[in-house]
Amino acid sequence: MKACPACGRALPEINLYCTHCGAGVSAETERTATPPTSRPLAKEQLNLNILYGMVTVLIVSVVIPPWETPPSQPAAFLGFHFLLSPPQPDAIVSRMLLTIELTTTAIAGLYLSFLFRTKL
Repeated sequence: MKACPACGRALPEINLYCTHCGAGVSAETERTATPPTSRPLAKEQLNLNILYGMVTVLIVSVVIPPWETPPSQPAAFLGFHFLLSPPQPDAIVSRMLLTIELTTTAIAGLYLSFLFRTKL
């Protein structure tokens, strides 16, 4: 038997709290006073170089869009040219290919920056 530290009542060894006053007995206070010994969590950071590269590729993709033939001609992909010099008169920017390119670049950049993250 052990005594309650608050009211002095005798308690069985198995009790964690006093049945009379509700105070924690010494085994509980010792358990809460000393934190459990565990490894501290390692902080991780995304790879910033890959994120900077992703932003650069996204900017270049917007400045140099993919071109396709005008609606009056059969559909064909004309390639990547500067915005101010389209490959043919009346050529248009392929919105679908540009969307696919930007989405793929963003997903790949975020995935690679997570894959090659650094621990602090």
